Amino acid sequence: MNVKLLKLLAKNARYSINELAVMLGIDEQTVENEINEMENNGLIKGYKGVIDWEKLDTGAVSAIIELKVSPQADHGFEEIAKRVMTYKEVESVYLMSGGYDLCVVVRGKSFQQVAMFVAKELSTIDAVNSTATHFILRRYKELDIALCDGDYDDRGSISL
Repeated sequence: MNVKLLKLLAKNARYSINELAVMLGIDEQTVENEINEMENNGLIKGYKGVIDWEKLDTGAVSAIIELKVSPQADHGFEEIAKRVMTYKEVESVYLMSGGYDLCVVVRGKSFQQVAMFVAKELSTIDAVNSTATHFILRRYKELDIALCDGDYDDRGSISL
């Protein structure tokens, strides 16, 4: 496994095989073989673009939902996490340490839609003890890519 190759792909999955070979100091065929092997064995799960959805003004909203859950006998948190990740609204699910057990990132068309999803779907799962919803108001950086262009929040400014 070539960790340097993985880091380059994580930084920019659009690098060409030739560019990767030059940066790594190895031949193109070796790069191509290593990528194919990592894809085939499931180390590389996919390639995604980082989109600044705020620039499209779609009105879509995202939220981070904290779930406190009761782990299932012989399965721990796995079965609950697998169930939660099947919903189309769910972008990410993480097992966490600390005050809550699962962190769920969801996207919806409106604040109301996300709130109803939490109320009708997530909170009704038997193993879910409580939820806390935090709406994402602005993304500044995602997957190591800056999304802001210098137009910062000026709520702290006073104008007379």
